[in-house]
Amino acid sequence: MPQYITDIDVSVNEAEQHQLRKHGFTQVHVNLNPEGKGNMIYLWYKTSDCPAITRIQFSFTDKMKEGLVTEGYHKVDKNLNTGNSGSPIYLWFYKGSSQYDVPIVELDLSTDAEADATKVQPLWERLPCDLNRRAGGNWIYLWVKRETQTYICDINATLNSSSDANLFRQGYIRMDEDTNRDAGGAYVFLWYRQTTDSQKAIKDLQVSTDQESKESYDNQNYEKVEINLNEATLGTPVYLYYKKNECSKDPIKMITLILDPTAVLPYINAGVEVVEKNLNEGNSGFREYLCFN
Repeated sequence: MPQYITDIDVSVNEAEQHQLRKHGFTQVHVNLNPEGKGNMIYLWYKTSDCPAITRIQFSFTDKMKEGLVTEGYHKVDKNLNTGNSGSPIYLWFYKGSSQYDVPIVELDLSTDAEADATKVQPLWERLPCDLNRRAGGNWIYLWVKRETQTYICDINATLNSSSDANLFRQGYIRMDEDTNRDAGGAYVFLWYRQTTDSQKAIKDLQVSTDQESKESYDNQNYEKVEINLNEATLGTPVYLYYKKNECSKDPIKMITLILDPTAVLPYINAGVEVVEKNLNEGNSGFREYLCFN
C-alpha cells in the first residue's frame, strides 16, 4: 500500500521530542530556530496508508487563521518561532478528496539559497512562507513531495481575508507570504489550484509594473488577475498575467516567491523561470520575485 503523510506535529523542547518519537513520529532533522535564537524547534510527521494530508498552510496573523478555521484545517498549536522575536508562525494541514487534492508523500526543509534551488525537481513544490520569518538568520522553507505530478491550473489573489474560506473550499492553496510585505499597504496573497491533467495547466506567467507592459500583455491575450499586488501602497500598480494556450511553453508545475536576493541566481541556474520584476515596485517593501518551474 502507498505510504502518505497522514499527521504532522512540532516539538519546541526535548520533552516533546521524546514524546513524538515515542508515538512513532519521524523527525525532519533541521532546527527551525538556528543559531541559538530561541528553542530547538523541529518538524515531525507520520506516514501510513490512511487518508493523506493534501494541503499545508501557514499563518502569521490572526486574519490568516479565519478561513482555515472555517474550512476545518487542523492547526498544529506550536509557534514555529517559539523563544525568539520572529512572527508567530503556525502550521495547518488538511486532508482533502477533491479533484484538486493530491496526497503528500514526503517533506523536506531547505536552509540556504543553493539547497533551496536544488530541490526544484519533479513532484516537489516549495511553500513560500519563510519559517524563520522576522527572526533573523537563515531563510527556511518547507518542501512537499506529492504522489503524482501536479500542474498549476488556476491562479487568484486576495486583498483581505473575507474570501479565504471560499477559496479554500474551492481547492485553492494560499501562497503564505504577503506580496506587500513591509510596504505599508494591504495584505495581498496569491493563490493557486492544482491539477494532474497537464492539458489544463497554465503555461506562462508574467508581471506588469508599468502601463507599457500592461498593454503588451493585454494585446498578447494574457489573462489578468484583477488584484493590484501593490494595493494601498505608494508604489506602482503591479498585476499578474497568465496564459494557458501558449504552445511553445511547458505546463507550469510549481510557483513560489523569492525574497532572499541571493536565491535569484541559483534558481535561474537550476532552470527556474524567475520573473525579475519586483512585486513591491516603487515602494520600500521587500524585493519580491515570482518564479515558476
